[in-house]
Amino acid sequence: MSTRTIAGTSVEIPTLGFGAAPIGNLYREVSHREAVDAVVAAWDRGIRYFDTAPHYGLGLSERRVGEALGGRPRNEYILSTKVGRLLRPNPAPTGRDTDGFDVPDDLTRVRDYSRDGVMRSIEESLDRLDTDRIDIVYIHDPDDYWAEALDGAVPALASLRDQGVIGAYGVGMNQVEMLHRFVMESDINVIMLAGRYTLLEQGAAAELIPACIERHVSIVNVGVFNSGLLSKNRVSPDATFNYERAPDDLVGRATELAEICEAHGTTLPAAAIAFSFQNPAVTSVVLGMRTPEQVKRNLDLTEVPVPGALWDELRHRGLIL
Repeated sequence: MSTRTIAGTSVEIPTLGFGAAPIGNLYREVSHREAVDAVVAAWDRGIRYFDTAPHYGLGLSERRVGEALGGRPRNEYILSTKVGRLLRPNPAPTGRDTDGFDVPDDLTRVRDYSRDGVMRSIEESLDRLDTDRIDIVYIHDPDDYWAEALDGAVPALASLRDQGVIGAYGVGMNQVEMLHRFVMESDINVIMLAGRYTLLEQGAAAELIPACIERHVSIVNVGVFNSGLLSKNRVSPDATFNYERAPDDLVGRATELAEICEAHGTTLPAAAIAFSFQNPAVTSVVLGMRTPEQVKRNLDLTEVPVPGALWDELRHRGLIL
């Protein structure tokens, strides 16, 4: 797996990463064995970047990643997690988590973007991951916590980076506007951009990506299938976009993309992955993976040829920028 350097750091990040939200039981339960086997399968296929977060399954994803990577040489892989949600005992459990993960709700998420919150979050993540260091730390979804994140998390993580405790830090969000502010108003090294720079949607191309280039901020691109709409060769009428049923106009556009891909001898999901790397600002792509079978499919997709003529036609038709 090839690597690229996160801007302003010595962190060499593989161009393809394992997104561990699904093995935190995102939307449905995954057996412990299958989840660990998925990480092992990714390792066996050469993946050396693993991304997780306390939010994913109330710590379940971090614990599973830690177990699966246990005993492997720590200097041979890159590990990222996130801060902003501390996990604390739930004073009023109802039985199951109501935030998208099929897990018991004996814990609850407490938003905390303060310096102390960041330090506690990292310490607790290190314990769940059973490791001695985290390479990249992202401030997670600070949409309603701009001031707290800028005044608390940013200087705390910058200090940890400058001390060499972590290798790099950044912000991970599903929106463009606040990511742009972080790029322009802080010294972050990297953003995790979720769903806003894809074959279907290029909202980040107008201001955010040029700002990243100007400010020397790397981009880890995630959500390249737009939560399902671009994940299959043929688009299903009930496909999802932004984790909800896709509107008819987007289903129609994705169908047009799929037909053009097929005419060029490739597939929609293969092109959806390859599209990210048409922009030199994208350092890595992280794909969510749930099972060994999904790992195999995703890795196989990266080997499907995507001809340059496809991008020319899509630009000519106004389907990509």
